[in-house]
Amino acid sequence: MGVSIAVDDFGTGYSSLSYLKRFPISKIKIDQSFVRDITTDSGDAALTAAIIAMGHSLHIPVIAEGIETVEQMDFLVANRCDEGQGYFWGRPMSFEALMHWFSVNYSKRSVMPG
Repeated sequence: MGVSIAVDDFGTGYSSLSYLKRFPISKIKIDQSFVRDITTDSGDAALTAAIIAMGHSLHIPVIAEGIETVEQMDFLVANRCDEGQGYFWGRPMSFEALMHWFSVNYSKRSVMPG
């Protein structure tokens, strides 16, 4: 059917390790509450690294939410996180602002879909 399932805010609330076994999970998204302090809190760093390692051992890509600093990005790259999202790349913007951002930041020779 072309449907995929991502576990959002993994490690908080109702997300459960059993979901990884019971459902065909396509991606795990690490909650931003862990990412926020990975460079200053050894517990958050250890949990984030463990979630990434667990995802990899289960062949499930891992996305980090809430990346805001180069230090957070460096930690996630060093731990082989598959994808990331957050203000590190940009704040929410209108479609028109996004198109302007692309025109300023990417040449016409850049590989763009369509």
